[in-house]
Amino acid sequence: MPQVVAAAGPGARWANGTYWQRMAKVWAGRPLDEITAIELEAMRLTVVAGARNRRNSRHGRYAGELLVAAARAYYNRAIADGHIDPAASPAHRVRKPRRLPSTRRALTPDELTAINQVARTTGNDTVLDALLLRLDTETACRRGGALGLRLQNLDATAASCCSARRAGAVALAHREAR
Repeated sequence: MPQVVAAAGPGARWANGTYWQRMAKVWAGRPLDEITAIELEAMRLTVVAGARNRRNSRHGRYAGELLVAAARAYYNRAIADGHIDPAASPAHRVRKPRRLPSTRRALTPDELTAINQVARTTGNDTVLDALLLRLDTETACRRGGALGLRLQNLDATAASCCSARRAGAVALAHREAR
């Protein structure tokens, strides 16, 4: 297990680290080819049962999916290094749970109108609130994008703004004349 963690990039360590630690603790000292698909499935069910139940909970479904993905990543590295035969991987015999449809949706025009109406008529700075909502509606920028916006990012003649996004990406929003 330590070799796998050392060979993994930061993203893989972040995504799989918790599950790799759990696997190392439960299966400490056992050979890779001794772990069965049934044991991995049992661990998946334990993870699902122990998942935190939040407002947007999927009742542990994604925790179970992430455990299977972490196990597959671990066994893929073991296969690549020749420690185990591809057919002997229990992680590839356990099915990932199917994803549920997303609960996210766009606001309806009536909901957007109601939000804008409240922002323009209540609060301490109604002009700023209305401008921020307009910026979000026109550009779909997130809070960090709005906070990072500077005067040099705005082009009044082209009716556009340029904002920095995650990982150094840049977004250009252009408003068409109506």
